[in-house]
Amino acid sequence: MSRTILRDHHGERYNFQLRLLVALVCVVLGFMVLIGRFFYLQVMQHEKYHTLAESNRISLVPIPPPRGYIYDRNGVVLARNQSEYTLEITPSKLEHSLEDTINALSQYVEITTKDRRRFKTLMDESKDFESLPIKVRLTDEEVARFAAQAFRFTGVEIKARPFRYYPMGESASHLVGYIGRINDDDLDKLDDEGLLPNYKGTDHMGKFGLEQSYEEVLHGKTGYEEVEIDSNGHAINSLKRTPPVAGSNLILSIDIKLQQIAEQAFGTNRGALVAMDPTTGEVLALVSRPGFDPNLFVDGIDAQSWKELNDSTDRPLNDRAIQGTYAPGSTFKPFMALGALEIGKRTPQWGMSDPGFFQLGNHRWNDDAKGGHGWVDMRRSIVASCDVYYYQLANDMGIDNISNFMAPFGFGQKSGIDLPGEKTGVLPSQEWKRRTFRKNPAAGKWVAGDTVSIGIGQGFNTYTPLQMAQAVSILAADGIVHRPHLVRYIEDPATSARTPVAPAPIGRIALKQANIDIVKDAMVGVNKEGTGAAAFRGAEYVSAGKTGTAQVYSVKNGKKDIIGKVHNALTDNAWFIAFAPADKPRIALALIVENGGWGASAAAPIARQVLDYYMVGKVPGQPTPAPSSTPTPDASDEDTDPASAPSPDPAQAQ
Repeated sequence: MSRTILRDHHGERYNFQLRLLVALVCVVLGFMVLIGRFFYLQVMQHEKYHTLAESNRISLVPIPPPRGYIYDRNGVVLARNQSEYTLEITPSKLEHSLEDTINALSQYVEITTKDRRRFKTLMDESKDFESLPIKVRLTDEEVARFAAQAFRFTGVEIKARPFRYYPMGESASHLVGYIGRINDDDLDKLDDEGLLPNYKGTDHMGKFGLEQSYEEVLHGKTGYEEVEIDSNGHAINSLKRTPPVAGSNLILSIDIKLQQIAEQAFGTNRGALVAMDPTTGEVLALVSRPGFDPNLFVDGIDAQSWKELNDSTDRPLNDRAIQGTYAPGSTFKPFMALGALEIGKRTPQWGMSDPGFFQLGNHRWNDDAKGGHGWVDMRRSIVASCDVYYYQLANDMGIDNISNFMAPFGFGQKSGIDLPGEKTGVLPSQEWKRRTFRKNPAAGKWVAGDTVSIGIGQGFNTYTPLQMAQAVSILAADGIVHRPHLVRYIEDPATSARTPVAPAPIGRIALKQANIDIVKDAMVGVNKEGTGAAAFRGAEYVSAGKTGTAQVYSVKNGKKDIIGKVHNALTDNAWFIAFAPADKPRIALALIVENGGWGASAAAPIARQVLDYYMVGKVPGQPTPAPSSTPTPDASDEDTDPASAPSPDPAQAQ
């Protein structure tokens, strides 16, 4: 018996319609989500994704700016950009592998291991559509050889790129400085200072001298080119170009001819010289000998040259003018005399009989003149450079009086010159010694014997040639203090507009003019009848000076080293300070000849050559030109027969 199944058609239709409705709702909701997402991406987030798309399509290629030039005060170029041929590779355009291409190129152009390493570094830091140098400074022969085979190398071309060039070579190398390749430390520093974006595409920056201290001014502003690229990163089209802004030029106070005459006057001797205009603080010459060729550093110095410079006992990379610290010797005496007058410890007429030594307790300090100088007043103490007078004076003044008086002259402190790496030196005091020897309180106690040596510029005294030049400049300017500076103007290369950068005078030391005149007169006497007379015999102008001889090692048992009979490194340092013309100084200088011996014989003749050129245009070995405005000497000066001036006794030529 069969059973009949009755189907609920109405229920099935209802369920079907319900499922259909649910499916329809899901589909509609899905489309709404898609439409909403589409609206969100295309409308609400349009700007964001448009920018991202453009950044994928467009790349910014940096255009490094031309570096500013450096000129001396007369417009002579000291640093410029020189176009050189480079062999460059654009990796994205190569038909063969990079390694194969470089190997093939080496058949026509010498490509060293150093070149390969440098190129790899550039590749890591750049994009593959940028043109990168594989070989720099191509010779004409290399250019010709590659040009004949250029059709074989797609993506390789010869370009002209600017390179820094220093036409004066070693001359003024320490003050001009040099540029070098940017390293990781430089990048970190630029990033910390927020300057990194402006160095995109730049390979070099200032590393030494003015190139370093005025880096931001010389560098300029980087430009950019918008380049359209395809999905493979290949450049298709140039869309927009923002040109770079060239770096500003520096116009220095340096007279390069004066600089070169001073450098040549040193011969093979080591030493330094700083000449300043006492009325402005402008540095006219800043010499450190020996020098070095800054061109060696531009594109990375080779290992052999670096070893020779770095290992040399002459330390050519050390800027002695601002980094060398030396005992000033007897060049300290005019300042001691001025200090004694100012604080009332001496009068010009006060005198003493010099026995040739100074005794304090059980210790004796000897003078270089056997038997002493006889009767010595203040003027004669400077003219004849009497040590005993200043041994006694230092003991009477006391170290704190000396230190307090000397500090405003810039002794033992940085001058603020616009060069990096300036050293401080030491202006000793009781506090200085306690601080220096704080781990050994007994050694940090100041004793009377410490003060005695300070009087003749020995003991703990150490100053840079720049500090000595600033001090004598202040003296020449009757107490007016200027900050030494090398840059006169910053020049816009586009408009030639110049912005003065000379700092205003710092101030004036409160000194009595009568006391200044007494010391100046004695310094004139040094060059007329004293220890500087031999060097300045026959000069066509009146100058003031002071010789100095500073011990490099201690004298024992009263015995002095004999120049030429001891190792050069133990021979005394020779100093000379001067200014001219004596009545209205236009130049003041200080110089040291390391291990030169007597200041009168080693240093003073160098000062004479420098002053001769600056005052009357005389070049060593050439006839003196007729000056247009040579200062006229006083009648009293004309009455003095230079030939009658005594030659300095080596025992007195300090």
